[in-house]
Amino acid sequence: MKKIHIIGGGLAGPEAALQAAALGCQVVLSEMRPLRSTEAHQTADFAELVCSNSLKSESENTAPWLLKQEMRRAGSFLLQAADASAVPAGHALAVDRLEFSRRVADLIASQPRIEVRREEVTSLYPDDDVITVLASGPLTSSPLADELERLTGAGRLAFYDSISPIVDAAGIDMEKVYFAARWDKGSADYLNCPFTKEEYDAFLDALASAETVQAHSWEMPPTDPSAVSTSPPLAYFEGCLPIEEIARRGRDTLRFGPMKPAGLTHPKTGRWPYAVVQLRQENLRADSYNLVGFQNHLRFGEQARVLRMIPGLEHAVFLRYGQIHRNTYIQAPALLQETLQLRSHPGILIAGQLSGVEGYTESIASGLLAGRYAAALARGVQPVPAPRLTANGSLSHYITHADAKRFQPANITFDLLPPLEDELRRKVRDKKERHRIQCERALAAWDQWLANSAQPIP
Repeated sequence: MKKIHIIGGGLAGPEAALQAAALGCQVVLSEMRPLRSTEAHQTADFAELVCSNSLKSESENTAPWLLKQEMRRAGSFLLQAADASAVPAGHALAVDRLEFSRRVADLIASQPRIEVRREEVTSLYPDDDVITVLASGPLTSSPLADELERLTGAGRLAFYDSISPIVDAAGIDMEKVYFAARWDKGSADYLNCPFTKEEYDAFLDALASAETVQAHSWEMPPTDPSAVSTSPPLAYFEGCLPIEEIARRGRDTLRFGPMKPAGLTHPKTGRWPYAVVQLRQENLRADSYNLVGFQNHLRFGEQARVLRMIPGLEHAVFLRYGQIHRNTYIQAPALLQETLQLRSHPGILIAGQLSGVEGYTESIASGLLAGRYAAALARGVQPVPAPRLTANGSLSHYITHADAKRFQPANITFDLLPPLEDELRRKVRDKKERHRIQCERALAAWDQWLANSAQPIP
């Protein structure tokens, strides 16, 4: 049996390593931190969550729920760690970041078939005796990204992603905020900071005049490494726009985005506030909260000035300010098979955000598939891709079949799954019922695929 070399200790890499090892393969897991860090990571831990602590919705029959259900049925190790380190977050799965990383590290340490190497990998040489899974993430080091370009003959792409601020719970004025769940669904796990119209207008004016950070050379496209200006605008990921960028699109855009008050009835007034900022518990001790959807690219001093205009955060102590980082991904439709293998070098698989999936859960899912596919290849068997009907299969289908010239990273949505047949669509008018049917079909197809692709464990 061939050995498997996995590069990257983020989310996709550890999941791939644990999957392959559980299937009887010998795995080497390489991670360059702490020998060399990145511009966004703060630790050398496995599975560090850089942006937020949320793995998205757990509401039944939603697309993120479907993806996680498929992963749980396949025995996702990182989802087990996430479930065990969950913090209150309403209908979302959010985790204590440090506890989550600790549990992932324990899983890796307890697996005798995984050898961890703290090293920077800069060369990719196709080897008939080794299956390689490249899961080095959106912050892949320049030497390794250059090596991937050399190997594939294709340039890399990039978008710009942001990180939300975190505040100390002790600095929140609890007399001005209130716990509530949107539309009173589930437990009231989010702290809500309510705005009047006057407070919102003043906040928006301050945000518009705030000074942003000039992009560093490492953030700029490789075609212009000397540039340090944010003009023209950076190519942000639409699903994670900085608040100042959202505000530029109109005075009410924030009120219909991360500051949407709908369904958040204030207990003192019995009405919805004009706008609201939600705070989500950051850890199990509940001693810190992150500002949901408040990623930004403002200077730290400006963040403190503007964000302390949020009702209840006038004396906020910031444990982490919002930041921006450049995310690299490959032109997957031109380079990858549905089994995540490079078309030109099928012994090398690309997983995680480097492949063009976007989001924590999607990255873990990609690692799960890559680990299973790599284990099959290690045995000399060509893997069968996940079914198109499933969330996992549809995500892989998108990144490998999208228009290569217009390719953008994607989260899991129902738009990626095959639609219902016309006759059934006409019969079933309710969108929620359509989604329920899609989920039912997906899980049935996923279970059948798992049964058919089961691999003997030595």
